[in-house]
Amino acid sequence: MEREQRPKDRRIQKTQKLLHEALGSLIREKPYDEIVVKEILDRANVGRSTFYTHFKDKDELLASGILDMLKAIHSAELPVSGKKNERIIRFSLPMFEHIHQHRQAGAAGMGTRGRAIIHEHLQKVLAELIADDIGGPFRGRRKTGGQIPSELLVQYVASTFVIVLNWWVETDSKLSPTEVNDLFRTLTIPTLSTSLD
Repeated sequence: MEREQRPKDRRIQKTQKLLHEALGSLIREKPYDEIVVKEILDRANVGRSTFYTHFKDKDELLASGILDMLKAIHSAELPVSGKKNERIIRFSLPMFEHIHQHRQAGAAGMGTRGRAIIHEHLQKVLAELIADDIGGPFRGRRKTGGQIPSELLVQYVASTFVIVLNWWVETDSKLSPTEVNDLFRTLTIPTLSTSLD
């Protein structure tokens, strides 16, 4: 039974990869809100029924691609310091580097509305992953003293990342990924350090 499952999983992964790549290449060419599912299907050479077997619409495809990328980043080796706050925000520099590559390739021309849609999905997916990292020691605990509730902390970190990202892209800042990541860390590390002690 395991042998039968593996090829199926590979086919699903291959199909989803084709769809993610097709959407990614289209995003570099035109505003996200102008992309239609038929264009994604044509680019990926995937049938409509196959697409709808995996995703309900292009937004779900986008969210899935963001989740896959963030999971790959999250499964990477933990920072040497091993501090909890470092583990929670380890996604930030690889994400800024990834976005920088897309900016260099022309994805910055996707329009304000398209960026807003993508960043909204990014924030939701980030919040889920951050909640997993923060959740363990916080489960069942309520705010005590100066401690921030875990749900608020999750939203704070995710939304701060998106705010910094929006600022970086909207202002066409010439800061490098490392420099903008340092800004993000300056805004989040003190709060995380205080809350996770």
